[in-house]
Amino acid sequence: MKLIDPEAVQLCRSAMLCENDYDDMSQIFDMFGDSTRLKIMSALFTHELCVSDLSALLEMSTSAVSHQLASLKKTKLVRTRKIGKNVYYSMADEHIEDIYRMAYEHIKE
Repeated sequence: MKLIDPEAVQLCRSAMLCENDYDDMSQIFDMFGDSTRLKIMSALFTHELCVSDLSALLEMSTSAVSHQLASLKKTKLVRTRKIGKNVYYSMADEHIEDIYRMAYEHIKE
């Protein structure tokens, strides 16, 4: 393969992440690829909620919401806390909200 600008290629190569980091990042971006998960994240940016309350808010079955929450939890985007029999979900940190807001600003440009 012939290089036109070897210095630029080397500069870019040195800035590349390891393969595992790209895999982990792609899983996070996958979470943004579903409108239901985006709605769940939007709600959880405002306040922690249990599955029943999220289901009522989104007008969806609890099983459908639980399925999406499991994906969000698997990628460590949400955290849980249990009070009695209820599990409450909240966003794990503010970084995801930053990405969410940037995506929203981008579509509004």
